[in-house]
Amino acid sequence: MPYVNIKLTREQEPLTTEQKAALIKGVTELLVDVIDRGPTTTVVIIDEIDTDNYGVGGETITVRRNQKQ
Repeated sequence: MPYVNIKLTREQEPLTTEQKAALIKGVTELLVDVIDRGPTTTVVIIDEIDTDNYGVGGETITVRRNQKQ
């Protein structure tokens, strides 16, 4: 059973329900086409991660982005 976890940053304009559905459908179709797995056994998870919840170089992504402005 394929299990795909898509991690995206939660931006000021979050993904719409339609965008999430398109990602899930597209990834499922890709796995069917490339590795010949049935779509009924393919699991796709989308995690939207707040930029305060991860960092690089000792700073949150929120702080790093604010410094660039």
